[in-house]
Amino acid sequence: MTRTLLLVRHATSVPPAPGAPSERDRPLTPDGMAQAERLADLVVPHYPARVLSSPYLRAVQTVRPTADRLGLAVERLESLREWASGMDPTPDWQAHYRRCWAEPQYATATGETHDALGRRALAALAQAAERTRAGEVTVVASHGTWISRALLGLGCPVDADWWLSLPMPAVFTVTYGDVPAVTPTGPPAYGTLPA
Repeated sequence: MTRTLLLVRHATSVPPAPGAPSERDRPLTPDGMAQAERLADLVVPHYPARVLSSPYLRAVQTVRPTADRLGLAVERLESLREWASGMDPTPDWQAHYRRCWAEPQYATATGETHDALGRRALAALAQAAERTRAGEVTVVASHGTWISRALLGLGCPVDADWWLSLPMPAVFTVTYGDVPAVTPTGPPAYGTLPA
């Protein structure tokens, strides 16, 4: 019997900017809070048994309505945190991100490589799947780059352009049986996989 992970990218958050809240403390916008409520409408009918989240505020706020409706705690896991780019918000951030996609072993002096992020993401997904009983569903809330590298590691043909187009929120179903399989969940606004 299969085990299912609902992989959730956080809803719309306050963008990174000089003087804005830190990466860990950036909250959802008012629109993002409304998205989190609508997301719960999509996720709750799957009756997840567990809600795991990155410790970053925007990820926790995204799955809090789902957890509250189900009477579950939001379990915060450091392994689900976003990629540590090692870069402050700058106007040329896309050039840096594209370089990291093109050269997955590249990192700034204080950053994490995309290769390292991919290994961390796949290990976290495997641990979440191990903690999910046969027939159960677990919500796994994280971030755009984390999810993109996880999906790439699971064999999905994602790249920098796909990552840049990934909506907030986005939901993907990862089913663990003999071989992990990935499908988008819900209406197209909630995530699509490349052809």
